Amino acid sequence: MDQPVQQEKEKRIRVGITHGDMNGISYEIIIKTLQDQRLLESNTIIVYGSSKIASYYRKTLNEAEFNFNVIHKAEQAHPRRPNILNIHDEEVKIDVGKSTSIAGELALLSMEAACADLARHEIDVVVTAPINKKNIQSDTFKFPGHSEYFAHKFNSPDHLMLMVSREIRIGMITGHVALNRVKETLTEDLIIRKIQIMNHSLTRDFGIVKPRIAVLALNPHAGDEGLLGDEDTTFIRSAIAKCYDQNMLVFGPYPADGFFGAAQFTHFDGILAMYHDQGMIPFKLLSFDEGVNFTAGLPIIRTSPGHGTAYEIAGKNVASCEGFRTAVHLACDIFENRQRYDELIANPLGKRAEKREDTRE
Repeated sequence: MDQPVQQEKEKRIRVGITHGDMNGISYEIIIKTLQDQRLLESNTIIVYGSSKIASYYRKTLNEAEFNFNVIHKAEQAHPRRPNILNIHDEEVKIDVGKSTSIAGELALLSMEAACADLARHEIDVVVTAPINKKNIQSDTFKFPGHSEYFAHKFNSPDHLMLMVSREIRIGMITGHVALNRVKETLTEDLIIRKIQIMNHSLTRDFGIVKPRIAVLALNPHAGDEGLLGDEDTTFIRSAIAKCYDQNMLVFGPYPADGFFGAAQFTHFDGILAMYHDQGMIPFKLLSFDEGVNFTAGLPIIRTSPGHGTAYEIAGKNVASCEGFRTAVHLACDIFENRQRYDELIANPLGKRAEKREDTRE
């Protein structure tokens, strides 16, 4: 490889894409996203999937002019063309709009291949297309979702599912936990750790200096002074106070209904909900098409569109790729923000300090 080409490849962000559930809208939103040539101007794209499945959906979408560059190793990726790394070379039965075991198996194969390349630094970020959380279950995948899988693969027990859009950033303290287990799962220590993860992520990943964080209450009316539960006035308030004492701008707990009804969320850089639906319902009302799921607290960067497999519209060429496109852009933005932050931490005084040191010599 000649030097100019090598230099160009080194400057580009290498984006890995897992193909998700092949019977859903994954290939449709991937192909629609990658038709935007601007995405290829500064990024090298590698889809971990199947060229045969891609060919099927390309025909279904009537996109005869769109083609993937087929590769077998990430290092073979063409910098200015969409690449597909074959995780499965054999023919496979595609059942559009249906959940099948083979779709789950191939979704997991795609994720495993991407994780291996992340660990080897062959790719810089990964964007995951939607999976079916039931058909992917196996002896090697016993997780409620992507977030927990990547946290396990990269040895990060403390992480945060953070939903991101232009309007709002909201994380779920208990994540994928059944509602009847939320109360027993919540502890002061857990809340403190999630606040710390969000505060650090907003600073390092989103470039926000001294972010303002709101914490939602667990009970209606924040417990109504103990009438509807004392969790908000005891350990939740205590966790917030301890984080504030650690120089974090964290406030609450706020009753969720009034917080969103009065648009108080617009005054904060990040919000922490106590449980899944408390955060996801307002988020999807505000940002369903463009919302992105980002797993904060990991050493790697992983994003995903905020929607699911959408079996009901699969194969109909009506799926919006807005969320997936936004997920790709967000992953790249976070990668660049982390680089800037880490460089600043490593050399807080910048080049001026280096010049002064040279002068002393």
